[in-house]
Amino acid sequence: VQLQASGGGLVQAGGSLRLSCAASGRTFSSYEMGWFRQAPGKEREFVAAISWSGGSTYYADSVKGRFTISRDNAKNTVYLQMNTLKPEDTAVYYCAAGRGVASTRSTPRAYNYWGQGTLVTVSS
Repeated sequence: VQLQASGGGLVQAGGSLRLSCAASGRTFSSYEMGWFRQAPGKEREFVAAISWSGGSTYYADSVKGRFTISRDNAKNTVYLQMNTLKPEDTAVYYCAAGRGVASTRSTPRAYNYWGQGTLVTVSS
């Protein structure tokens, strides 16, 4: 599976962005998908994840209520809608794909494939 993230940019605090992650291959629908982010000088951290069917979603406490993860298996794409952005949301955002992540879904090691990252900058 190859992943291509896009949609990052510069936005003012309180604004919105939608990230997309397009996947290659016919097995996209069998993968659980996650979004992670990494700010300068910090470790990569979990943002959100979605089950293969889209029926279950999971969020970090820091983004709950502001971010929404979704997927369109017909388009091999996963999305991250980010609202009410804060300066502390500034980071490179990565999408990832994995199988059987279950209880480890919030850890990077649970995912086998990663996109190249897209930069989100939120100005105050």
